[in-house]
Amino acid sequence: MRPDKACPVVLSSTSPPRILLFRHPLAGVQLVKGTIEQGETPARAALRELAEESGISTAEIVDDLGCWDSAHHGQIWSFHLCQAGGPLPEQWSHQTLDDHGHLFEFFWASFDCLPYDDCHPVFRRALDFLCGVLQARGHLEDKRR
Repeated sequence: MRPDKACPVVLSSTSPPRILLFRHPLAGVQLVKGTIEQGETPARAALRELAEESGISTAEIVDDLGCWDSAHHGQIWSFHLCQAGGPLPEQWSHQTLDDHGHLFEFFWASFDCLPYDDCHPVFRRALDFLCGVLQARGHLEDKRR
């Protein structure tokens, strides 16, 4: 599978971990995702998209979570677990320069109460895929134990 979309995944530093999502003003709740540009690696694209869409510019890839066939417009998504270079707030807004300059509202979502009703079906399926991969790799374990 050759990916054409990169999707950075950010988990909170809290226990149990939560996932970073955002509310698009026209398209509901989403994960950060964008097109992999020609000559760009999926990991590099994930970091670029994270900076462009959220303002998080000091992140690093900590795990390649694999590729997923989205069954949406033939898109293959490449997921990368990213760790921010410092603490992040509970919620914030970021004005994008691309995507017509929308204001994205970022927030942390608990894995036991994901906002599926507010997501496009492709993002619901993506979250289901991520839950399985993150669980299998031990990223969702409660660190308090």
